[in-house]
Amino acid sequence: MSSNTLTSLTDQKSATTIDIEDVTHFLLELDALKRVNRRSYVTETDRRENSAEHSWHLAMACWSIAELFELDVNHEQLLKMALVHDLGEIDAGDTFLFANSRSEAHIEERVGIARLQAERGNGIEALSEVWEEQETGSSKETALLKVVDRLLPFLLNLNTEGKTWRELGVTRSQVAGAHAFIQDSFAPIHKWLSHNIDYATQQGWLIDA
Repeated sequence: MSSNTLTSLTDQKSATTIDIEDVTHFLLELDALKRVNRRSYVTETDRRENSAEHSWHLAMACWSIAELFELDVNHEQLLKMALVHDLGEIDAGDTFLFANSRSEAHIEERVGIARLQAERGNGIEALSEVWEEQETGSSKETALLKVVDRLLPFLLNLNTEGKTWRELGVTRSQVAGAHAFIQDSFAPIHKWLSHNIDYATQQGWLIDA
């Protein structure tokens, strides 16, 4: 894009004064997601992934699966939901899937999203709306997002010899239960998961209980 093109774009906002300090302030607020560590380990490393990495992986995985299976979904909405999916964790932190407090995690996350929505320099008017859709919505895009969001940490565990599962004493029944809904949402993925839950249990990565 040429400098002339950039100038013509900014001219469209000539009636409004936008402080670039505000813009960069909000960008740094978003950057904080990189400091939130998850429980899953990055493959071929000894470090845990952070929530920003997970959000990127989620967006790319959703995009790829949607195109590969020729799913009738709104790609723009899907990718936006993937990108905002974990933003509430900037304030609330990551909650492990099998933690007792899991059912209440959305409360603090929603507060964090409201804070980000109100931050100076935020140019995303629908930030809270998009986050709420991925959290509580019933659209096809939300359904796919929830499937892929469960698939990715499972995939990382499977390729790190169940490192997180072994560290935290996760059981076969916990994993099977957390992924059961995928049977109705995306049967081919659920079939693959079920096969690999059996494999992980045979390897001793999951407690057979």
